Amino acid sequence: MEKFKFNKKTTALFKAILSLKTVGEAESFFRDLCTIEEIKEMSERWEIARMLEKKTPYREIANKLKVSTTTVSRVANWLNHGEGGYQLILNRISHHHNLSFEKRL
Repeated sequence: MEKFKFNKKTTALFKAILSLKTVGEAESFFRDLCTIEEIKEMSERWEIARMLEKKTPYREIANKLKVSTTTVSRVANWLNHGEGGYQLILNRISHHHNLSFEKRL
């Protein structure tokens, strides 16, 4: 499979995404940009990655989310051997969650 190459169009898209400031803004932007099915698929992949990070078994993820184990395996492959994007955000969210928890103590 040929590796995807980013270009001026993709860079412009990512810069637009980085300009979003709230969940509401993101919801509006992605709803205009993507189909409902695309949003569902992306959110499903993200949930799979989050569950994999918590060491949830593949079959349990598949049953809970009503997806195939092939889909879970595909996300696991990108989580473990991809560009590091899933892990970056999982770490960032975990770190942010820990800081929020520490502030409450």
